[in-house]
Amino acid sequence: MAEILAKLEGVSRVYQKGKERVDVLHELDLEIEKGDFLALMGPSGSGKTTLLNLLGGLDKPTAGTVSVSGATLSSMSNSQLSNWRATHVGFIFQFYNLLPVLTARKNVELPLLLTNMSGKERSKRAELALEIVGLADRANHRPRELSGGQEQRVAIARAIVSDPQLLLCDEPTGDLDRSTADEILGLLRSLNANHGKTIIMVTHDAQAADYARRTLHMDKGKLEARASA
Repeated sequence: MAEILAKLEGVSRVYQKGKERVDVLHELDLEIEKGDFLALMGPSGSGKTTLLNLLGGLDKPTAGTVSVSGATLSSMSNSQLSNWRATHVGFIFQFYNLLPVLTARKNVELPLLLTNMSGKERSKRAELALEIVGLADRANHRPRELSGGQEQRVAIARAIVSDPQLLLCDEPTGDLDRSTADEILGLLRSLNANHGKTIIMVTHDAQAADYARRTLHMDKGKLEARASA
């Protein structure tokens, strides 16, 4: 029987905007197996990014429980969540969020600054992550010296440098042309198949979703019928 890495039980998320109540997620139940590659699709405002943020400990549910890697995130304090995120989850966004003054290696090292790792070990881990994403020869380049696809590879290296089990990707190819997007998606598939990373990817792109093992559709805060990739 497959091991369950992440589980949402009866999860709702409500935001209050002034006097207006915004119901984003409605009593959501979801199990994600270790080693899964899940694409989340659906219209804007359907709750996809909110779901991603709950799984990454960036947000807390209004009701229900969120558990990842045996930890109940919904009951953890903000400082506990910060420490948990540093080793258990990597984030990949549409925009790369690289610091322009730092080299690729130094950008990749950033998450390790939250650990007790030595500078030498941080550098070694960063170089290994860059090697995995095919950018070992660009370690000393700054973001402005890289293409968009290379910048996203650096961002992926930063996401995997602490060796997290879970990668959360929010429109990771939304800012890339088709050819470069396919390269990045191929890399994500490789991280899933060859490095055992569990990946949850929000995307509007049906071609991107085809790279996943399965696809779930969200609408108005609920999961719809499941479709296999």
